[in-house]
Amino acid sequence: MRLCLVAPWWRDAPGRTAEELLAVADEYREHLPDLDRRRDRAARALGLDPAGLPSEAAALARLMELSGGPVAAACLVVGYEGEPLDPLFDPSPTRP
Repeated sequence: MRLCLVAPWWRDAPGRTAEELLAVADEYREHLPDLDRRRDRAARALGLDPAGLPSEAAALARLMELSGGPVAAACLVVGYEGEPLDPLFDPSPTRP
């Protein structure tokens, strides 16, 4: 939930460099200039202190950490035909 609050564009993160992620975040904020106000309001509605939310970088780092570990392997999304869908993140990234 914290990831969605601080980096709602997280689904565009796989395979991008830090510079590319900044551009994605800037573009997202351009289209939603009151993002911080909305984030804080949503956090409070969920019983979270907006000041205690992680930074975008920390939330994305945690996502990357979990996406390659045992949690990711245990959380497969199964499609309509009963087959697991491709993972969102490749455990062996092509970029450093």
